[in-house]
Order: sequence, then structure tokens, then C-alpha cells
Amino acid sequence: MNTAIKNIRLSSHQLSNQTFDTPKELVSWMGAMQAQDFNMAKWAIAIRLKSCTEQEVEDAFNHGDFLRTHVMRPTWHFVSSEDIGWLLKLTGGRIKMAWKYATDLKIEEQELTKCYRLLEKTLRDNNHQTKEELTKLFEQEGLGATPRHIYHFMMWAEAEGIICSGVLKGKKQTYALLEERAPQSKDIHKDEALALLARRYLTSHSPATLQDFIWWSGLTIKDCRHAFALIENELIKDRFDSTELYIHETYKEPASLDNDVFHFLPSYDEYLISYKNRTNVLDLEHYPKAFNNYGTFKPVILYNGHVVGNWKAIKKTKSVDFEVTFWDTKLKVKKEWLAQAEEKFQNYNNK
Repeated sequence: MNTAIKNIRLSSHQLSNQTFDTPKELVSWMGAMQAQDFNMAKWAIAIRLKSCTEQEVEDAFNHGDFLRTHVMRPTWHFVSSEDIGWLLKLTGGRIKMAWKYATDLKIEEQELTKCYRLLEKTLRDNNHQTKEELTKLFEQEGLGATPRHIYHFMMWAEAEGIICSGVLKGKKQTYALLEERAPQSKDIHKDEALALLARRYLTSHSPATLQDFIWWSGLTIKDCRHAFALIENELIKDRFDSTELYIHETYKEPASLDNDVFHFLPSYDEYLISYKNRTNVLDLEHYPKAFNNYGTFKPVILYNGHVVGNWKAIKKTKSVDFEVTFWDTKLKVKKEWLAQAEEKFQNYNNK
């Protein structure tokens, strides 16, 4: 990927010239952020802000500024509490369709109905419950309570817009009623929602291909083509290695990088996972070091738009140690790059 395009991607991802101060602003900007690994997803937010600690991210999460739910592909994502309603209306059907073939569980429609009613009754009045607490309740009520049953019950209830994430109980996730957690969430016309989602994606993920957007959103090819067409006058087309790229007009005159950009990216970071093709920022030979064929993504090192290694934080009582590996032994790494990345993570862990 040429330098100008790399600079656009770094800027759109808020990994250079960060402009936001709060998790709420950042999550809204990104549209949706993959969050199956909750701890790493919190770092994905913080790394894109001017300054932010883990506690500040958790405080915003507990306040309901952003929520965690199954909204795309389908897996957990962070989404703004103001956006969750129209996003689920777009993607909920696709999420349920992706799991309708789990026939070995033999979940009947009446079981789902019973599950929804039980959740609505139990979680009412902000009575947020952990998965373990709900599992006991399901057992008492005669519903399937194996881990797979619980996972599917919760995912379907999320896709239906009944439940979403609640406040943390210690370090444990809870479930809450969506209508209580996000009363300000709005419902908009499908075309308006498609246009808004495409705009959010391309302002926060430019440059990208149509195939990237199809992968990221989990929507149909038809809907994705229509979404791009709805904002066609906002898009700039470019080509790189015979691939057609779309760039939002926000980056018509991309800012140049005054300094080197060096980050410890979390696992499942949007910089990699939100694209169908990742070879423009990650050499094909290094794919197995960044993710495997089972969809597990590892923490990686980003240097001036390119993924160049792995990192691992080892938390101790009063400090954090780091294991760092660069794939190219010839890469010249200044000590201050590492020191700044380590300091940012150390500051993030400060209470």
C-alpha cells in the first residue's frame, strides 16, 4: 500500500492525529468495534483516544455510553447506545439466519418465546444478571441450560433487540434489557440506515473495498452495493494493485504524518479484522503470526501503517512487563518507539 493510502487508513482509524477525548465519541465514530475479547476491545478504544485509562473505558461502558452485543457477522461488537436500535434492525435478521442451522440443539420456537418472556421479567427495572445467574434460572424453568443453549438463547435475544450488555459485576459481564439500557436509541428508514452505516464505515475505515464492507457488516451483497450507491457523491475511487478502493471525501486531502506511528494493537483490532483482504497492511507470509484459520487474532505491532510483529503484556502487582517480537530482524526499531508504546499501555492500566 502506498504511503498516502496508509496515511489515510491510520487517520481514519484514529491511530494518528487522534481527535476524540471520550469512549462514547470514538465508538460512535467507528460504527462498530469487534469485542469478543472484552479486555482487548477496551484497549482498542483507549489506543485511539488522546488519553484514556481502562477505568475510564469501563466507567463509560457501565454508564451505557456504548454497549456490547451481537450485531454483526455474528459476534460481539461495541456500538453506541444511540445507534444500537437502527443497527440491529439492519443486521438482526442476518445474525439469526447465520445460526438457524444449529439443528442439533433442537430449540423450538416456543422455547425462544419462553426465554424472551423470562428475560423481560427477570431483567426488568435494571436488574442486570450474569450469564451464570441466568443459567441457574433457565435450569429452574426447564429451559436448555448447556453452554451452547445459553449462548444461542442470549444471541437470539440480542438479535431481537430484547437484551444487551449491562453494568459489570466485578469483572463479569451482565445482561440488561435494551429498552432500559438505550432508551434514546432511534429507529430510522432502511435506506437512511444503510447510508449511515456505509458512511460510518468509510469515514472510520478508509480506504476499503466493497468486499471489505460486505465482510464487516455481514449484510447481503445487494444491500451493501445499495449502501455505497446511496453515498456515491461522498466517495472517491482509487486503484491499488488492480483493486478498486473507496475513500471517503473526508480524506480528499489526507494529512501527512509528522512523526512515526508505532502502536501495540490489541487482538481482533479493527485495523485488521474489518477487512476481507489484509495483504495491503500485512505481508502474506506473516498471516499465521497475526491470525489463524479458526479466526483467532493475536496482538500485533503496527509501524507506520504496516503490521510488523507481536507483543504481549505481562501484568504484575505494580507494573507491566512486555514481550516484543519483530518478524523482520532487519527492521530498525528506535528505543523511543517502544518506550512510548509501553508507556501508553502502562498509563492505560493506571487506576
